[in-house]
Amino acid sequence: MQMMKPSNDVGIVGYGAYVPRYRLPATEVARVWKGGGGGLPVKEKAVPGLDEDTLTIALEAARNALTRAQIDPQLIGAVWVGSESHPYAVKPTSTVVAEAIGATPYTEAADWEFACKAGTEAMQAGMGFVASGMASYVLSIGADTAQGRPGDALEYTAAAGGAAYLIGPAGESLAVFEGSLSYVTDTPDFWRRPTMHYPSHGQRFTGEPAYFKHVISAARDLMEQTGRTAEDFAHVVLHQPNAKFPERAAKTLGFKPEQWATGLLCPVVGNTYAGSSMLGLTAILDEAGPGDTILAVSFGSGAGSDAFSLRVTDLVTERQHLAPQTQDYISRRQEVDYATYVRYRKKLIMS
Repeated sequence: MQMMKPSNDVGIVGYGAYVPRYRLPATEVARVWKGGGGGLPVKEKAVPGLDEDTLTIALEAARNALTRAQIDPQLIGAVWVGSESHPYAVKPTSTVVAEAIGATPYTEAADWEFACKAGTEAMQAGMGFVASGMASYVLSIGADTAQGRPGDALEYTAAAGGAAYLIGPAGESLAVFEGSLSYVTDTPDFWRRPTMHYPSHGQRFTGEPAYFKHVISAARDLMEQTGRTAEDFAHVVLHQPNAKFPERAAKTLGFKPEQWATGLLCPVVGNTYAGSSMLGLTAILDEAGPGDTILAVSFGSGAGSDAFSLRVTDLVTERQHLAPQTQDYISRRQEVDYATYVRYRKKLIMS
């Protein structure tokens, strides 16, 4: 067991979120595929519009992060975008984002993949880049669009949204990383081959031994390494493939509902995959106060979890309202029916 603790303290200088306005109620999916019967894993999910994709979502989140950070984009040494749904198979999303925010040409850019935790992988690498002095700032993004085979369980929860974090020196940060830890095994609970249009999953296998084993192990091990218990954290946010999984894991770890309530967005936004726990963390930072401690744990099928312990600084209060808050995007909603969703997501192939 080894915690990743930077030799030089680094933190989050700016953060930003973006959630599309369109919402597909879970009852619509059940109406079409189950005649209105069956249980519903979430209330609704966010759906991208016709002119939205992972790139546009990542860009909006990045602009919000930069607005809060108030730095020159030319100082950003790396722009990384983690996603399961990059718009191009061969052409990076990151270079487009870097160009659009004014970070080019002297910056490192790359796309990241690790199922639902691609974004937090980029955050960990950003911590290392900044702490080592290789870069003054790193922009790490997690973003995705709604994916899911028609009628599959994923169609209820696979949603759209993104979060961006500008990582930099601790002295400029609104939250400082106390440490991070990764827990990874070869657990094939979820996959999509190059020729497959929709991902496949192992049904109940995605819970045990995939989600719960990795999330709980990463969280417990990081708390042990930092000498903290559940009671020491003001907030906790866990990856949210549905509403039940993170609640069960949080209870197992000893957390109380008031500790995870702020970051639990899945019931009204859905599972944004690469940005799920990252998006929940933005909602927490929107409301956190100086001195608050936060535990954030991601999960990626395949499988692994990244856990972070953060301490909020005095700078948080002056930056929270510089850009739209996560709840602003959640409140800005427009309901669509299943037919509109199918058209927006181009699920109906006309040949």
